[in-house]
Amino acid sequence: MSLKLDGKKLSLEIEEKLKNYIYLNKTTVKRNPGLAVIRIGEDPASGVYVKNKEKACSRVGIESFIFHLKETVEQKEVEQLINKLNLDNNIDGMLLQLPIPKKFDEQKLISFINPEKDVDGLNEKNIGKLVKNESAMRSCTPAGIINLLRSQNIIIEGKNIVVIGRSLLVGKPLSLMLLNLNGTVTMTHSKTINLNKICKEADILIAAAGKPNLVDSSFVKEGAVIIDVGIHRLTSTDKSKTRLCGDVLLEDVIPKVFAYTPVPGGVGPMTVTMLLVNTIFSWQKQFGLSSTLNNLLP
Repeated sequence: MSLKLDGKKLSLEIEEKLKNYIYLNKTTVKRNPGLAVIRIGEDPASGVYVKNKEKACSRVGIESFIFHLKETVEQKEVEQLINKLNLDNNIDGMLLQLPIPKKFDEQKLISFINPEKDVDGLNEKNIGKLVKNESAMRSCTPAGIINLLRSQNIIIEGKNIVVIGRSLLVGKPLSLMLLNLNGTVTMTHSKTINLNKICKEADILIAAAGKPNLVDSSFVKEGAVIIDVGIHRLTSTDKSKTRLCGDVLLEDVIPKVFAYTPVPGGVGPMTVTMLLVNTIFSWQKQFGLSSTLNNLLP
């Protein structure tokens, strides 16, 4: 029987550790950690994600500061807000909720975020430190995936690992993190020739392609570990019902693999939890607190 890598369960366990850590240290530093979230426009999915982050902060004791800006705001005004938050000593972490409207220069705005507060790990200084395998903020989804693997003692070192997808949010930083942990990593993408054949060599296969049900059992070797990063809402033919699925056709793959992540309840909850970890990491660094949490950051 295949092992389910339960991200929801692990995220709740980590949240409990974070809650206790804040409780034990907040009297020393006289305030709770603070996370600022900047949302621009009315993208409905972004609204859901921001609410989820706000609730997660509340559960562990992080104070959240939500800045919901109209789409009519100018690039310069957003830059000024980021600079103001960079200087605010009550803000330990900051993120720009993506996607943002196309009129904005997304990477320029991320570059304005102080790397010490960049809890999404997308500032070029943090990416550079990842390339050099130096301590820094790590992208949340990749960090969550590594914690999921470690939680079940799944070995990364020496394993053949294939990552489908090369995005700056997942594919690229995840490949670097796995490489830093001595995995043998192949990064594939939409232009890869013989994708099916390459994937079938993987001990650990990570699907972050953004294409529903791309990976079926023909992509997977017997006994592999499969991580599904995708999440899609599919509508039935008569449009009366919807269902969630990932990049992996799970019902086809599960009988063949050693371990898998469900959708939902796998990678998703870990992404939000690692955002909390990064915020607390910045808080503890600012006040020079000792920590038992550093092992959560790959």
